Amino acid sequence: SKLTGLLKIACKSFNSWVDAVWDFEFTHTEPLDPVIEEEIKEDPDVFKSVYMQLLPFSNEDDDNTQSIWVVFGENGVSAKTLVAVLSYFILSAKTKSPSLEQRLCGLQAASLYLLLLKIPGSVANKVYHQILFDTCLNMPLKCWPQDSSKKRKKDSLKSSQGDTKTGKRSKPPKKVSEEMEIDDDEEEGVYFSAQDLLKLREGIVLLVRTLLRLLERFSLRDKPQSADSCVQLFTELTNFEPVIGDMSFSQERSVNQLKSLPELSYHGLGLLCSTIHGEGDEVSMVFRKLLYVILMMKTQERSKPCLLAPSQTVCGARDHAILFISHIVDKQREATLPLLRILVQHICHQMVEKSEYRASGAQTVGKLMAKMPCQDYAAIIKWLYSYSRNNKVAFRMFALDVAMVLLEQSERDVDDTVDPELAVFLPHRFLVHNIVYNHRNDVSPTVRGHALHCLAQCLELDSQNATKCVHELFSNTISLLMFLYLLLDEEAMTLFKKHVSDPKTNARKSALETVMSLLKHGVISCSAENLSILSDRCRDPAVSVKKKAMQCLIDLLANREVQEAWLRGVLPAVMDSESSVQEKALECLDHVVIAHIKSQGKYQDSDASQKLAWELLGLLCEKCQDLNRYFSKAFSVWAPQQKFTPAFVNGLLSHTEGERAAAAWLLLAKIASCSPKLNYGTILDTWENIIRSQNRAKEVFLFFVLVNVQIVTLNCAFLNGSVLFPFFNLSSISQVKHLYTLGAASLHCPSKVEKRIFLLVQSVLTPSEQQPVPAEGEDLPASQPLSQFKPNSMPTVVRAHAVITLGKLCLQHEELMLKYLPVFARELEVGTELAVRSNVVVVMCDLCVRYTNTVTRYISNISACLRDKDPIVREQTLIMLTNLLQEEYVKWKGALFFRFAIALVDPDPTIADLCEYCLVDLLLKKSPLMFSQHFIECIFHFNSYEKHKKYNKFPQTESEKSKFSLKGPQNKGKRFRIYRFLLKNFTDEKRFNITTKICQDILASFVDSELPLDSEGSEMLADIFDILSLKEMKLTAMSGPAAGEEPQEDEMAMAKAVLQVAQKKLVSQVQKRNFVENVIPIIISLKKTLEEQHSPVLKHLMAYLQVTMQDYRSQVKELFAADEQLAAEVEYNLKQFEKEKQQQEQQQMENQLANFTLSPRRNVSQTYTCIEK
Repeated sequence: SKLTGLLKIACKSFNSWVDAVWDFEFTHTEPLDPVIEEEIKEDPDVFKSVYMQLLPFSNEDDDNTQSIWVVFGENGVSAKTLVAVLSYFILSAKTKSPSLEQRLCGLQAASLYLLLLKIPGSVANKVYHQILFDTCLNMPLKCWPQDSSKKRKKDSLKSSQGDTKTGKRSKPPKKVSEEMEIDDDEEEGVYFSAQDLLKLREGIVLLVRTLLRLLERFSLRDKPQSADSCVQLFTELTNFEPVIGDMSFSQERSVNQLKSLPELSYHGLGLLCSTIHGEGDEVSMVFRKLLYVILMMKTQERSKPCLLAPSQTVCGARDHAILFISHIVDKQREATLPLLRILVQHICHQMVEKSEYRASGAQTVGKLMAKMPCQDYAAIIKWLYSYSRNNKVAFRMFALDVAMVLLEQSERDVDDTVDPELAVFLPHRFLVHNIVYNHRNDVSPTVRGHALHCLAQCLELDSQNATKCVHELFSNTISLLMFLYLLLDEEAMTLFKKHVSDPKTNARKSALETVMSLLKHGVISCSAENLSILSDRCRDPAVSVKKKAMQCLIDLLANREVQEAWLRGVLPAVMDSESSVQEKALECLDHVVIAHIKSQGKYQDSDASQKLAWELLGLLCEKCQDLNRYFSKAFSVWAPQQKFTPAFVNGLLSHTEGERAAAAWLLLAKIASCSPKLNYGTILDTWENIIRSQNRAKEVFLFFVLVNVQIVTLNCAFLNGSVLFPFFNLSSISQVKHLYTLGAASLHCPSKVEKRIFLLVQSVLTPSEQQPVPAEGEDLPASQPLSQFKPNSMPTVVRAHAVITLGKLCLQHEELMLKYLPVFARELEVGTELAVRSNVVVVMCDLCVRYTNTVTRYISNISACLRDKDPIVREQTLIMLTNLLQEEYVKWKGALFFRFAIALVDPDPTIADLCEYCLVDLLLKKSPLMFSQHFIECIFHFNSYEKHKKYNKFPQTESEKSKFSLKGPQNKGKRFRIYRFLLKNFTDEKRFNITTKICQDILASFVDSELPLDSEGSEMLADIFDILSLKEMKLTAMSGPAAGEEPQEDEMAMAKAVLQVAQKKLVSQVQKRNFVENVIPIIISLKKTLEEQHSPVLKHLMAYLQVTMQDYRSQVKELFAADEQLAAEVEYNLKQFEKEKQQQEQQQMENQLANFTLSPRRNVSQTYTCIEK
């Protein structure tokens, strides 16, 4: 038989080899005799065959069980020899990259060894050895190919509590590259087919089943190390493979009935929890190992656990672990309840910040706490309250999650088993008031936002108790007097107004959600003030908050009181600067209003959506008429999409009589204004029928038909008389009215405007006196004053309105615009009237929108008004140019940016502040590289330096150059105010690049004599060194935290400090390298040149070095090794600087002490006397 053959082969083993194996305690074996090994390997399934022959001897009920040891004795084989041979094959499977044959033999040999342990008499024959037993338990994980573990490693997520390194156990204590071990199979070319993997699984199942049968009889009570190895094996196998169907622990099943490895593993864990293996210690060990299965973490040797990706297998293993723990608690209630409380606390303490894992952990805690009696439940709630006040953000966040899960469960009643001091923790009111609501003002914005979100979710729960608790927070049941209720409600809304203005985006979104829930469930009233909280947030700086506010208003639209707030929140968003917000607003309008407009025959009062749409349109006709311009914008976007079909228009026409007539005509007016291809015949016919059905139908109808033509004709006649016959002294107010009306009417009937009207309006702009002839050498105006009209003495107010009227005419007639555009340019250049110049700027910017390519050539004329003598014109120009740049009708070309930057130093501080707002908050978002791209050229432009081959080469007239020049020492403060402003809005990367570019493009040009060191060059070079010395030029990573920066969370402070130190070190190295390679050679060469010319710029250069070398105080000689004299000078300057600083501090201290005087001695004694009395 196989058994007899194996025993005879084993007899051939040398006693010295067997003794050596036992002496090494199965940690190492010498190679087995090749002849003996080959004889054993002749049959690959020899161990499995022997296993099947020995299996009957393992049954204690069989009378032949003792004969196996007799067979060993008859064949002269000791158990010691057989165990040594088995250990050789077991350890062979643990070598580097074992073959499939070695793995299968190892698994079968390990199974055979475990079977020997189960046979009665194994203890007497000293078969058990702890190290070999533990090695057998490690075989399933060692023999299974590691490529699957490698994939799990890639899928694992980095935990905030440890790194993600994972791999096999390794004997050396030093850092072994686990990834290299994982790749060993691949490097050696060992690959496994599906059939190979199936054979390995069968070997693992055989080993696990043998172990389970052993544990039914073989106690591990006195073998804690072996018990721990068993728990480790079973825990690892819980997510080895998916389980088909539901796993149940309620009914007992034999080992042979269990098919999957997870089922076998939980059966083994159940055996370990039985009393045969101990009195509770094993249960604690099992719970501790399953803790990481519940947390979806992978435990690793020599490193902290790492998160696993929440795949279906991982989540399934988690659910099975929870079911198993619940089963054990039900089975051994008294012994496991203390362990269950400890397990819940460990889950809370090891929870990470990731939301998906927090949600899973909270559900787990809820399920486990459901198994607790009221006394333990209340004790855990008390502990949870303390836990919720921990310094760690993750703990406070998880406490809120757990509270929400517990609120979904039924509220527990206080019974006799609960201590009186714990009874207060059982009601849901404690969770809502003391955990959820108390964190609304948490120091962390993340926790604040989450607490507000949870408060909103309390109102959506099925539990009436939770909803009632929220109502108590805002109702008058807390106070007996009504005025106290009003004060409470006002205080609560003040609090929420503060939260919706929170600096953090997520906190604002959560606050909006909370306000929406409170309004939706009637906790607070839907007053205009409360609703304005939502509508105002539709204009929040953050895009996500805008969208959240709009969604909250949509959720409340079922209430009629919300309709106006919805319109005031959503409609202005159609003109938002962010396209995604515009799309969201348009989608809301379409979904709520346009989509539900149907013909009169299909209208039903019972349809809430249709009724809502018409009610909203009715508000636009009455209370919200100021929002019509936003509504028009929406139609201008929808029109190209062909949303308004003839059928839609006909449906609107069916509503033009009755209570919805005003709303229907409003929609028709919006459609007609933006749909030129629409057939207006049916609309006009409907209008005519309505007018004829009213009194004075003929007169009204004729008025509407002829009104525009008559207005144009009458106003033209009036203006004609006022220009040709000025001696009539007509009122300027009348002239202004006629000019304005003429312009407005001409927009509606441009074909009726004759050429003489153009000439008539322009004649109003003819100057009252001839322009002086330019002297010799002066620039000619860009366009000569018109001379075909007789000069007149029109008032300024009339001429200003004539500009607006002529602009409206130009909008409709391109040839008129081409002819008269120089008139406006001439007024900007030589005009003296404030109102006229201001209106010309507005008109030319409006024409730029209509005729972009043509008017762009005159942008220099418009931007020149940024240096106008009147602040109103400068402010108007700044606003109009910002609008054009925002809509990208105008680009940053030529001198436009530098003229814009000049406004930063405007004499009027209001204009300077406005310019700063426009540049940073409006334009920089559109062009993030705008400042860095123009910075170097700013230096050349503001110094009026034109000798560089690349910079400051755009065309300008001499008058423009002088107007926008900041040249000279007298303007140095203005120049540096602009420089500081630009640098303040740079990132570290841009500061670093600008420094390098200044050295290469400017300083190198002076070194290479491409730029002369004359007076202009010296002045600009001094500016450059002073710029490089500015604190705004220093990298923020090299500086400390900003002065206004808020302190971080306690648990993040250390991590942030470490990160800042590492970042500062890295940036310092990069900056030092750049300084050595690119800056120092140029500085040394430039210093020599400046010394030869005795240039005053030298002191600026030395001041720059003094500031820069503060970060490299101990490395001066090393950095300036090429110029020892310069190194000595820099070192001397640094010492002098430090000396002066100490003297200043000492002088300041002496001044403070000099100001401190003591009272006379007698006064002191008098004081004590008074005190005694």
